[in-house]
Amino acid sequence: MANVLIIDDNKAYLEFIRTYINENFPALQVDACDNAIQGLAAISADLDLLLLDLEMPDMDGKKLLSYAIGLGLNKSRIIILSGHSADFLHEQFPMGSCLAVLNKHEARQKVVLDMIFNSLQVKSSDE
Repeated sequence: MANVLIIDDNKAYLEFIRTYINENFPALQVDACDNAIQGLAAISADLDLLLLDLEMPDMDGKKLLSYAIGLGLNKSRIIILSGHSADFLHEQFPMGSCLAVLNKHEARQKVVLDMIFNSLQVKSSDE
């Protein structure tokens, strides 16, 4: 199973995305943390995918991104989620700083997440 960790302080969104992944991508093991401090302990270099909310009260997604990379997690396995526009997100996270930056409220961005989740599921099923 592919291991996915989601860190987001919006409990409703966190529950929605966790349920969505569990129902549509059963080969993915999803863990979720609703605050950044708890999330720190759950981050490891062997995660297959890390989804980080950009704005959280205790620690922002930029700091968590740096922490995860410092632990050895490949930046191509990290996605930053936010309510900000794509332009803003691309200014904050230049190409190559992580796998993707996505607005979590735009339906078109969900298609990108689905492609990533599907790819992980296929990879997990092949192993």
